[in-house]
Amino acid sequence: MSDTETQYWVATVPLADLKRRKKTRVEVGARAVALFLVGDRVFALDDVCVHKGRSLSRGVIWQGKVVCPGHQWTFDPETGEAEDQDDCQPVHDVRVIDGVVHVTAFPRG
Repeated sequence: MSDTETQYWVATVPLADLKRRKKTRVEVGARAVALFLVGDRVFALDDVCVHKGRSLSRGVIWQGKVVCPGHQWTFDPETGEAEDQDDCQPVHDVRVIDGVVHVTAFPRG
């Protein structure tokens, strides 16, 4: 059985809400998770930036990347890789079911 199949999924927000804002912060268990709509895809990253602990959901999406508001590090929303850095932001799997965004409780590992 894969990690995704054994993973605990949490319903978060309606996709329609995310389409209006393009980003939001949700609580998934004890974790703060930032949701981003990039094009037609939804991505989920731990909200607390690995660099300086700033809230990524307060950042922006620029050229398909998530930009942290603290020190402008840019992250690939699919992999969590930071551009020109060794650090990687934890990412969560996402699926949309009946118009609601569901996120895995724990990041990919």
